[in-house]
Amino acid sequence: MLNTVLGSLSSGVAASTSSYESIATATGTGSSGTITFSSIPSTYKHLQIRFMAKTTLTASAGYTPVITLNGSSSSIYAEHFLTGDGSTAQASGGSSPSTTSIQLWRAMAGSKASTPTMSNIMAVCIIDILDYASTTKNKTVRYFAGLECNYAGTESWVTLGSGLYAATTAVSSLDITTNSGGNFTTASTFALYGIKG
Repeated sequence: MLNTVLGSLSSGVAASTSSYESIATATGTGSSGTITFSSIPSTYKHLQIRFMAKTTLTASAGYTPVITLNGSSSSIYAEHFLTGDGSTAQASGGSSPSTTSIQLWRAMAGSKASTPTMSNIMAVCIIDILDYASTTKNKTVRYFAGLECNYAGTESWVTLGSGLYAATTAVSSLDITTNSGGNFTTASTFALYGIKG
C-alpha cells in the first residue's frame, strides 16, 4: 500500500510495488550516532530510504539528523525545507552548495520526558535519492518527515525538504548521522530500497 501511494504521488518514482527492492536494513545500537549503507549497487534508477528514528538525547522532543553521500563532508551540499507544527510554518534554505551535509529537519524524535512520555514515540522519514547512479548529473535528494507527540504544544510537526549533492559521482554509500552528540536508540530502524527504472 505504501509503495503504491508513494509511487502515485511522486514523479520520477515508479508506482508499481514490484519496482521496489530491498537492498539493506539497519537498526540503532544505542551506542552509535551513525547508520551507514555501503557498497550500494548501481543497478537501480533511484534509491529510497525509510526510517523511524529516536536519539538518546533528552533535552527536546525532536532533533535534526543529517545525510551525507559517498562519505563526503565537503561543502558541496545545498538544502531547503518547509516545516509546520499545526499553527506556525517555517522555511529555510541556501542558494548555493555551501553546507557539509543535508539536514533532515526534525526527522528524529528525542527521548524527552513529557506528558505523555516520549518513550514510545518515533519520528518517521522517507528519503528519495534520484538518479543516484548517474555519472553526468548532480544528485537531488528529497524527503518527507514527521513526528506526532499526541499532546498540546509545538513539538509535533511535518517537514518537506530537498537537497543537492553537487557532484556527478555515482552514489555508492551514504551515512545518516544524529548530528547532535546523541546516539540512535535500539528502537530506530532504517531500510534502503532500490527503485527500478
